[in-house]
Amino acid sequence: MPKPSDLLQGTLDLLILKTIAREPCHGWGISKRIQLLSGDVLSVGQGSLYPALHRLEHQGWICAEWKDSDLGRPAKVYSLTREGKKQLQRELQSWDRLSSAVQLLIESA
Repeated sequence: MPKPSDLLQGTLDLLILKTIAREPCHGWGISKRIQLLSGDVLSVGQGSLYPALHRLEHQGWICAEWKDSDLGRPAKVYSLTREGKKQLQRELQSWDRLSSAVQLLIESA
């Protein structure tokens, strides 16, 4: 299973933005959703996830509010801002270009 450091630079931001675009979620839920939707291939540890969430919040791409969780205690729930939705589209376009270029290299080798 890849470690978060094995992810390409910038991939974590894309994964977080895409995950909370589906539905606002707390940090642990974001990590679990990424793991589940990737078929247990991707794992994002707290040491990578929470600094990334803080960075994305600081950039204005996500916002957070405290809400009651299913565990009966408050949790910080993250959602996309309008600017975050625009950034997600930019990230997806960038990923498409990168993955297409890598695929071309693999096929030509």
